[in-house]
Amino acid sequence: MLSSGWTWADVDVAVPRSPGRLPGVAMAGFRQRVAGPVEIAMVAHPSVTLIVDLSDAGGVVCDADGRRERGSFVAGLLPGRVRTGGLGGECLQIRLSPVAAAAVLGAPAELTGTVVALDEVWGRDAEQVEDRLRAARSWDERFTIAADVLGRRAARAPVEPEVAHAWRRTVAARGRLRVDGLAEEVGWSRQRLWSRFRAQLGLTPKGAARLVRFDHAAHLLAAGHAAATVAVRSGYTDQSHLHREVRAIAGTTPAAVAAAPWLAIDDVAWPGRGADPGLSAPRRCR
Repeated sequence: MLSSGWTWADVDVAVPRSPGRLPGVAMAGFRQRVAGPVEIAMVAHPSVTLIVDLSDAGGVVCDADGRRERGSFVAGLLPGRVRTGGLGGECLQIRLSPVAAAAVLGAPAELTGTVVALDEVWGRDAEQVEDRLRAARSWDERFTIAADVLGRRAARAPVEPEVAHAWRRTVAARGRLRVDGLAEEVGWSRQRLWSRFRAQLGLTPKGAARLVRFDHAAHLLAAGHAAATVAVRSGYTDQSHLHREVRAIAGTTPAAVAAAPWLAIDDVAWPGRGADPGLSAPRRCR
């Protein structure tokens, strides 16, 4: 939860002026206006998250399933219960699709369900990159530095084209497709797609579909839509089915997800995510 009286209105958000040149990579910068520590819980979403701490004294503290990390960290897919506190100063958040994460980080399968210090994944370069970003004079310069660093690493471990296609189709369909159909599209057996997808992206095709569908539902809830409507629009059997999936993935209720500050900033920090064309937004998430 957030500290008393703190809202996303107390944070300055910076986004790149133009779409990034790296597919599957999105960035946003955050600067806290208010003094004192805050606390916010992450909500699972279909990307690997890099938080680069740009404060002078390790202002970001992350607690995840009993493990505490101070400073920059990486949260893998389905990281479990993660609470980020002490967001004083500034930080850069980078979201990588599993396909991009495989290329940039090299071993996304090992990150699933975990939160680790950035230098454990990035190696000795992490501190150097942090120093360059911290010394930059503007967010535009920081975004350029980050894009250059990510671009240089992006060819290290690309996934197979069939796996990348299966991921893109899963996202485009908002998780509402069958694994058999995906396998047929790429010319593989169901078993081969299942094993290669899991080995390279860190979760199964069915698990990916569940996560993408949950993410769509979570943002509809955050936009103020009723749970029953969200269940129908997101492809759940009924409202009870939605409730069970939210509980299984996020560890909370649809009502709590609807009020989650982590989601409330998405329309500002991650423009162009794409709204559900079948629903109008009853309120802006701020």
